[in-house]
This record gives sequence, structure tokens and C-alpha cells, in this order.
Amino acid sequence: MPRKYLEALYREGQTANPLFNTLRARLVRAEAGEAEIRMTTSRDFVQGGGMVAGGILATLADEAMAHAVLSVLPEGKRTVTSEMNIRYLRGATVETAGDLVARARLVRHGKHICVAEAQLFDSAERPLSVAGASFFLLDES
Repeated sequence: MPRKYLEALYREGQTANPLFNTLRARLVRAEAGEAEIRMTTSRDFVQGGGMVAGGILATLADEAMAHAVLSVLPEGKRTVTSEMNIRYLRGATVETAGDLVARARLVRHGKHICVAEAQLFDSAERPLSVAGASFFLLDES
């Protein structure tokens, strides 16, 4: 799954990951245990206080880390998040954030669990959050 899935994500109008379409996200790269995802902010992602919702940032971080893991998995394997933490460093509005970018890297590749970390930035490269997560490695069948 990982290679074909990742290749499909790079295509215009991709349908391999519907969440990316909802988030207005695009995979910039996923290779050698690293991933970068960019997301265009929208008023649809703003909470009542006028800020991009923390859950949106957490979802973007989770996706980036998962794709860093996927970039090193052999065919026939998939992954799912087993736990995640996030620290918010700065709030972002649609006007100040511009496009968000999540950069993730694999920290540890075990036989059954991988660990990754991610950093999120606004379009001015100001840090918005840092996250870490563990991922179960599963057989596709």
C-alpha cells in the first residue's frame, strides 16, 4: 500500500485520502522517514474565538507524522496512530496563518511501533505547534 498510496496523493484531484481534500491539504513530499504537508487555511477551520482550531492543527500534525512513517513501510503494511501529544506555541488566524506547513520525521522505527515528531508553521515560518506520536504497524490484510 505505501508506495501506490503515496504516488496517488501527488496526483491532481487525488482521491486516495479524502481527508486531504477536506483539509485543502497537499502532500509536498514523503520519503526516507520525512514528510511535509501544506494546507490552505479557510474560515471553515476557525473556532468561535476567530483562531484556527487546535484540532485542525492536531490533525495536520498527525497526518504529517503518519506519512513520514508510511514513507519507510514495505508493501503490505499500513499504520494507525496509537497515541499523540501536541503543544501549541502560538495561535493563528486565517489572515495571519496563510498556508500552514507540517514537517514530520521518523524518530524510531520498531518492529510493531514507530515514533515520529512534527512541527507546524505558518506561512511566515513562525512555529505554531510541536507534536509527537506513536504508530502501530499493521498488515494490510
